[in-house]
Amino acid sequence: MMRKTLHWGFVILLFISAMMPLASCRNNAEQQLDRDEKLLQLDASIKQHPKDAHLYYERGLILVELQQLNDAIADFKKAISLDSKKSEYHTALGDAYLRNGKAEDSYKALNKALELDPDNIEANSKMSELLFYSGDYDRAMETLNHLTSIDPNNRTAFMIKGFIYKSQGDTANAVHFFRRVIDLYPEFEPAYEELGVLYAQHRNLLGVEYLKTAIRLEPNNINALYALAMLYQDTENPDQANEIYTRILEIDPQNKYAWHNRGYMEMVLYEDYENAIEFFTKAIDADNHYVEAHYNRGVAYELKGDRNNAAICYRTALQIDPSYQPATKALEQLGMK
Repeated sequence: MMRKTLHWGFVILLFISAMMPLASCRNNAEQQLDRDEKLLQLDASIKQHPKDAHLYYERGLILVELQQLNDAIADFKKAISLDSKKSEYHTALGDAYLRNGKAEDSYKALNKALELDPDNIEANSKMSELLFYSGDYDRAMETLNHLTSIDPNNRTAFMIKGFIYKSQGDTANAVHFFRRVIDLYPEFEPAYEELGVLYAQHRNLLGVEYLKTAIRLEPNNINALYALAMLYQDTENPDQANEIYTRILEIDPQNKYAWHNRGYMEMVLYEDYENAIEFFTKAIDADNHYVEAHYNRGVAYELKGDRNNAAICYRTALQIDPSYQPATKALEQLGMK
């Protein structure tokens, strides 16, 4: 009856975010003030020198940092209209398109940047990232090899190679490149996170130290915290897992996966069905379409002896996903399909 429906899917790589520098809240606030002041200065300069392409380029870079991507794209286009021979302008445009989810436009802009300067490190980096996202691993590797021929210790190149091997199921090579990043950049948190997640997904306790290091470098890294909690849970260390889930919920009170997995442990390990129902309900409150939470709440009700509420939960799960077989089988076993 009790099926293990825990969730590794929460740990999803967002490469652009992962590669951005990490900063404290205070540093972020200071950076925001600096950006605002710089924007005001650039606005004034552009009014005085409306034909200066570099001013639009500089303002676009700040707008990218502020996630004002459409405005950034407009500025980069303006810079290119004034001076179309600068590879870095096309690179910046390609990056903004990539961040905005416009892969085809990004490819065109980056391709133009590389036509102007084949050895542009940033353009090669972004192109390899785009090709990775597109699943074109062979061309991505070609671009990455060219990138490392220009810059032998390029961190982004090694990270993307690691991601490619990870996507292909080649854990050994993925680990090799993420470790290479750590050797070269011992304070680069995303590499520790990736190594920790890889080991944790194989229930290998080597992942604990990598994840702890990632968390030390970035204490609010929910991906790393979640992976560590899952590793503890999968290796029969429920108290440590609960401690980490509690920490996640302090950071993100609506984290449905943490609520769900706490409920699962209450149900399976501690046989406290009331607490399990409470935690599954909190997961559902965070996402009413969370099929597994509805189903497992039904299991908890059934184990408690409340067949009617169990059936309601199973039926709700099937309303959300009519193909969800565990709920169908549970109703059949109850004789209440």
